[in-house]
Amino acid sequence: MVDTPTADSPREPDITHINPAAERTWFGHPRPLFWLFGTEMWERFGYYGMRALLTLYLTKHFVLGDRASTGLYGGYTALVYLTPLVGGLLADQYLGSKRAVRFGALMMAVGYFTLAFGGAPAKPYQVIDGQRYEVVVENFRDAPTSDPNEARHLIYGGEKLTMRGNGDGSLSLLAANGQEAHRIAAGHFSEQAEHNPLMLMVLLIALSLVSVGNGFFKPNISTMVGELYQQGDRRRDAGFTIFYMGINTGSILGQFLCAAFADTIGWPAGLGLAGVAMLISYAMISFHGGRLDAYGNPPQREGRDPALIIYVLAILAVPLFYFLFQNLMTTEKAAPGAGFIGYLATLPLMGQLLFGTFIVSVPAILVWSFVKGSRKEGEMMLAAMVLIVFNVVFWTLFEQAGSSLTLFADRNTDRSVFGLFSLSAPQTQNFNPLSIVLLAPVMSALWGWLARRGGEPSIPIKFSVALMGVGAGFLFLVWGSTFVGPDYKVGLWWLAGLYVIHSAAELCISPVGLSMITKLSIARVVGLMMGVWFLSISVAQYVAGVVAQFASVETVGGQVTNLKVSLDTYTHTFTTIALVAIGLGVVLFLLSWPLKKWMHGVQ
Repeated sequence: MVDTPTADSPREPDITHINPAAERTWFGHPRPLFWLFGTEMWERFGYYGMRALLTLYLTKHFVLGDRASTGLYGGYTALVYLTPLVGGLLADQYLGSKRAVRFGALMMAVGYFTLAFGGAPAKPYQVIDGQRYEVVVENFRDAPTSDPNEARHLIYGGEKLTMRGNGDGSLSLLAANGQEAHRIAAGHFSEQAEHNPLMLMVLLIALSLVSVGNGFFKPNISTMVGELYQQGDRRRDAGFTIFYMGINTGSILGQFLCAAFADTIGWPAGLGLAGVAMLISYAMISFHGGRLDAYGNPPQREGRDPALIIYVLAILAVPLFYFLFQNLMTTEKAAPGAGFIGYLATLPLMGQLLFGTFIVSVPAILVWSFVKGSRKEGEMMLAAMVLIVFNVVFWTLFEQAGSSLTLFADRNTDRSVFGLFSLSAPQTQNFNPLSIVLLAPVMSALWGWLARRGGEPSIPIKFSVALMGVGAGFLFLVWGSTFVGPDYKVGLWWLAGLYVIHSAAELCISPVGLSMITKLSIARVVGLMMGVWFLSISVAQYVAGVVAQFASVETVGGQVTNLKVSLDTYTHTFTTIALVAIGLGVVLFLLSWPLKKWMHGVQ
């Protein structure tokens, strides 16, 4: 998901004393926009560069397995969207946006550099009927793209045997002549790895540092952009559009260069480059020659400045986040037949907190709205909540990009570009921001053309189109899988097509989301509703990790043992979630008429 900022900001001070005509400009905009553009661009470079590598880093270097890796990825991205609620509040009340952004940039830089110290790769082995058997890895390459000659053999009964997974879940052990020497029944073997406990601790600390730092950075840089323009300045929307291009530029560069560095030099280089980008981001927000002195300053308060206390408490929050990540990795899944209640009871603590808060807050706010507000206000809030719930579904499926779709790109995609060169699996995520850059003007022109003719779709219909679009993208990839050859790899352009369709769907929902919340919410709780909106995205990120776990494939040291089984697993999962998305999109389309009535003219 590429972030889409909005010009509707609930936290913009009045700076009408500034005369725009007297300013020196940058492309017709206040010159400080250049520094904020660069600050955000380099931060997005680091974030998306690291995110592109994370799932493969967990599965290949740390050998955590698909289930643990995608779950950890989902938990991390969930916190990325949850922590800004606290960071924005602290900036509003105490720090000011500028200090919050600086502190967040430093925390994230330290986190990325810490993540780069992953140590030696974990050593895989197999446990068969309770007994450990060593795995010998030949031509191993500790990088996002494995050596094509890489092979793993199991030492079993004194023989070096090749492992091949079967469709029934069993494991065949093949002799040098390709004949099956032994077959291990499903449930009698499991992939394990010899991990360095210190390196696992460093990994979780790094993710915790980035999560905390992101909370201070993410909500406050956009607020500073809003401060550049006085109320009624018509350049505001164009300014946010330029800022938005900085997001996409950073995303494209980060996902390409961090992956390239990791592939050619190693994981520390790719992840360390994300840290370097954050230092550049910190430098731009800190050393601006006084151009940002008038923006993002703390509110006037009497008494002692609480900044130091806030910084200390933020650092002390890192062990709490570490505990949440550790709990996420160690919680066992629910036993078969446990039911929905049993499933909720066995969720990791992070999942329980997210689901519990969301399930309680949505009906509670609705009840309050109908009791304290007018009928019109209550209906508008009901419409907002319905759209928020469907928003969870959209981002849950869209955010497979960094988890199951990245693993699919690594395992079951021919990534050759016209036979000239090949992309690495992380670099395939660049199809999203590239598509956004190309499609955004087209979609904007389309909505404008329809609006002039009175035919622009309502917000609920745009949401429903987005849901059906994300489902259509998965079906497009599944269709491509029917053309695979004996290598069981889908052509790169089928995966690219999925990202193009998903990007068009994103443009139907992302730009209007925050604006919709500000328009439908009761004025005295608009801040709370913004919090619920970001909470819905956080829940979606977590659930995205859970959904990706259904596409888990048996591996040995991060390498699948049967590409056909892998392809079948992914296509089955993708087909299921596509049909769910399209079905729910149809449901929302049918609900669009009562929702439009409840919205009372809000467009």
